[in-house]
Amino acid sequence: MTVNTLISLGNLMVTQEAPQQGGAMGIINMLLPFILIFGIFYFLVVLPQKKQQKKHAEMLSKLSKGDSVLMNCGIYGRIAEVLENDFKLEICQNPRVVITVQKGVVAGVVTKGAPEEKN
Repeated sequence: MTVNTLISLGNLMVTQEAPQQGGAMGIINMLLPFILIFGIFYFLVVLPQKKQQKKHAEMLSKLSKGDSVLMNCGIYGRIAEVLENDFKLEICQNPRVVITVQKGVVAGVVTKGAPEEKN
């Protein structure tokens, strides 16, 4: 290339302006990926978690005296008394051992009773 060609290419690059985007469209194009990520996150994480919390709260409201339950820590027990925010659980029959636990620590209802210990 000659020197004149290089000079004219340099002048051409300097004088060209960057394309201007429209004000509102530029903001929308910039925010669209974030909106899509939030939408996907909401449908994949938040909605299933809300559904699970609602199901757990419904299960807790249906518990009554005499139901066998499993706590989050792995302890099985039978509900001896239902209080406003707590349960009194009987965890051993002989001697009768009763503990007070919050309702939220109950993981689920045991349908066949606590498992027998095998020797």
